[in-house]
Amino acid sequence: MAIFAAGIAAGTINTVVGSGTLITFPALLAFGYAPVTANVSNTIGLVPGSVAGAVGYRRELTGQRSRTVRLAIASTVGGIAGAIALVSLPPSAFKAIVPVFIAIALVLIVIQPRLARVLGSRRRDAHQSAGPAATIGVLLSGVYGGYFGAAQGIMLLAILTLALDDKLQRVNALKVVLVGLVNLVAGVIFVFVAHVAWVAAGLIAAGSIIGGTIGAREGRRLSPTALRAVIVVVGVIAIVRLL
Repeated sequence: MAIFAAGIAAGTINTVVGSGTLITFPALLAFGYAPVTANVSNTIGLVPGSVAGAVGYRRELTGQRSRTVRLAIASTVGGIAGAIALVSLPPSAFKAIVPVFIAIALVLIVIQPRLARVLGSRRRDAHQSAGPAATIGVLLSGVYGGYFGAAQGIMLLAILTLALDDKLQRVNALKVVLVGLVNLVAGVIFVFVAHVAWVAAGLIAAGSIIGGTIGAREGRRLSPTALRAVIVVVGVIAIVRLL
């Protein structure tokens, strides 16, 4: 039930902002799963939640087909590269690197309000279509997402808001699709070459579908301050457990 509830929370958070992994990943660690197994199972489990979120944002996705396809290619390539890195590097490397990734993700979450103001002030210089710099940024965020993925959504929001002159909800809808695609391609690789805890992945998947639907419909009403506080606390717990 706890893992299922974590899946609901992560699906909601991923749709609204990003960083839902900072809920489900520590939950799996708490139940004794090895870090790499927890990450692999979490990645697979969150895919259905992204689909649910994208369906919920389908109106905001209208008219974005061209740039979605272009950036989806970059996300796919990045996600594959990140997943290959995860299964190729020894587990000790993951345990050493991920605390740093989580710390960076927590910093991004804490400074997100200020970052949003800065990005908003620069939107006048943005464009309707993503240029090469944005494509490279999406590619690199895909590599990060395929390897671990916590706060990938926040990174993508920063990149896309800088690159695109569009409403934030439309940009967020694009982010949901790209994050889901990274999880999907990484998950397909993990199914064949990594150890998956299928019960845990199934519980997260079921929860994330509910959460993704909630996030697309009601998640915008959540208090950003309270949400960030919960994520930071959970992220710190994850760092302590990994260290």
